[in-house]
Amino acid sequence: MIRITTLMDNELSANKALFCQHGLSFLVEREDFRILFDCGPGEAVCRNAHRLGRSLENLDGVVLSHSHYDHGAGYRNLLEQGGGSPVLYTGPHFFEPKYAKNGFGYTDLSVGFDREFLERYHVEHRVCEGKEKLADGIWLAGGFSRKYEFEKIPDRFVRLAKGAMIPDDFSDEICLVLESRAGLVILAGCSHPGILNMVEHIRQNFGKPVYGIFGGTHLKEAEEERVRLTVDYLKWAGVKVLGMNHCSGRMAQERIARDFQIQGCSMKAGDCVFLE
Repeated sequence: MIRITTLMDNELSANKALFCQHGLSFLVEREDFRILFDCGPGEAVCRNAHRLGRSLENLDGVVLSHSHYDHGAGYRNLLEQGGGSPVLYTGPHFFEPKYAKNGFGYTDLSVGFDREFLERYHVEHRVCEGKEKLADGIWLAGGFSRKYEFEKIPDRFVRLAKGAMIPDDFSDEICLVLESRAGLVILAGCSHPGILNMVEHIRQNFGKPVYGIFGGTHLKEAEEERVRLTVDYLKWAGVKVLGMNHCSGRMAQERIARDFQIQGCSMKAGDCVFLE
């Protein structure tokens, strides 16, 4: 059995002893394997784990879905407080600084640490560019094909590469793929490449149906038509359980709540699910 616990989300569950922040973090635990997927924006992830009685020491790995602060800045706190793993998994271009263009200026969205920080803590950095097995039934996936053109990345997202600001295509984004008896389960950070692009890529590369999705789908800025198309595709693809949180937006969450073909699932800070 696999347990997925939300250590950080924008919203708080019924457990009012915890903290919520703009960010995401999932702790994935199996009897023989424990991995942290995203670390939120700061030390509150470690505090939530402590209050839930979940250890973040001696993990088998830490995965950062992409290099935005709300998913990776808490990694510094994790290591500084004695937690983490000897291995960090990211996608390519992870250490290219990321910004949001704000008129003439820019807002720094980066994670706040570099390769020297990893060396100081003797962490091995592994880059996933396609499909990588972490353990039996647990995979990383990246390098997503872009089939659905309407899943556009907002123009404000840029990154600094070779001394120039370029549009951020989020080629660094990766996700966790878990094999369950019912089908594949995807843990997504923000789905900047497009949640449909990601699901279709995984369906094709794994040759198995996607049963469930948990995490951010970045539909908070999407117009109603895109939300409708997204939900319709996910139903067509056979997705049965959808836990939209973090950057998914109220419109998408409410549409799932009204749909009888897909079961919505709360994954606020303190919530958890169990997979066979």
